[in-house]
Amino acid sequence: MSFRTFVSPIFALIAAFCLATTALAASVAPEISAPSAILMETSTGRVLYEKKADTPLPPASVTKIMTILLIAEAVDSGRITLGDAVPVSEVAASMGGSQVYLEVGEELSVRDMLKAIVIASGNDAATAMAEYIAGSTEGFVSMMNRRAGELGMEHTVFKNCHGLDTEGHLTTARDIALMSIELLERHPWITEYSTTWMDSLRDGAFQLANTNKLLRSYHGATGLKTGSTGLAKYCLSASAQRDGMQLVAVVMAAPSTADRFQSAAKLLDFGFANYKKETFPIPPLSPAAVQRGTEEAVDTVCVPDSITLVTEKGETRSVTATPLPQEILIAPVEEGQTVGEVIFRLGEKELGRGRIVTARAVPRRTLFWQMLRYLERLTMAA
Repeated sequence: MSFRTFVSPIFALIAAFCLATTALAASVAPEISAPSAILMETSTGRVLYEKKADTPLPPASVTKIMTILLIAEAVDSGRITLGDAVPVSEVAASMGGSQVYLEVGEELSVRDMLKAIVIASGNDAATAMAEYIAGSTEGFVSMMNRRAGELGMEHTVFKNCHGLDTEGHLTTARDIALMSIELLERHPWITEYSTTWMDSLRDGAFQLANTNKLLRSYHGATGLKTGSTGLAKYCLSASAQRDGMQLVAVVMAAPSTADRFQSAAKLLDFGFANYKKETFPIPPLSPAAVQRGTEEAVDTVCVPDSITLVTEKGETRSVTATPLPQEILIAPVEEGQTVGEVIFRLGEKELGRGRIVTARAVPRRTLFWQMLRYLERLTMAA
């Protein structure tokens, strides 16, 4: 079982606890004009504020967060590289809306395509990358929807890779936050692009200006993506980091571009002013007894070795880790072998459980080993 697979239930339980405590702080949350919004901390997934966050709405170019995520996953898995040359098809070159005016037969690197998508929201670049990764835009959209399902984006249906208004192309503020968090937490290098204010393509011949105006006005801004169409109005997934805590504020269907930036800034201000991130280490565990082994006990450690929570400032919180009784091990014992569980609690609230694993291997006693030990004792007695 992988570490990520094991820890996910803990993450879910922490999130459930956090959802239960969100209402306490919601009474002092700011008023915003956008009809749908959410504020989440990225490492724990704690929801700090929400307003009709599960209402399906057209997302405009915020759609491209999923496109960028799939590109980043392809890069990090080695399927493609940032230096790969990406050809431009007639379909890609014909895309309207925001674009970098790609020409049929032109080739740009994956790196430059990412610049065009993240900084300038190029629909033509998004389409070219979709075709490059999946062979067709239809195949790429299938990948987008499959990945959305894996991330728990329960109210999302993608119809394209760029976000131009299409019937049935819908998502929610919560779902946008989920894919934003996945991108920022698993592929943090993307902020090299999402924090860039100005850049260029084609050896400086074509200038790019970031559509996210918070980069110049909000302290700690790390991204992430704007979007606007006649149907979607003004949307934004805004991320920022301060004091080791990163937040994502998603705003949908704001009445104006100024409103979306103001609403996101208010939500981020609220989060940074009222919450903090704390990491609680797991105290040392007792050794586990071993029978028929070359050692009578083996040291144990907890996986994970710490737990991180987002708490309200001014709160006094402490996490306890209670080991459950362990059975005596019978050699041979493998390194990393699961020997028990630890229960994590915040007060009386159970947050989740960790594994107790062995710190090293313990071989089984052999007749030869026992003879050597016997001779050692004789030598010492003499």
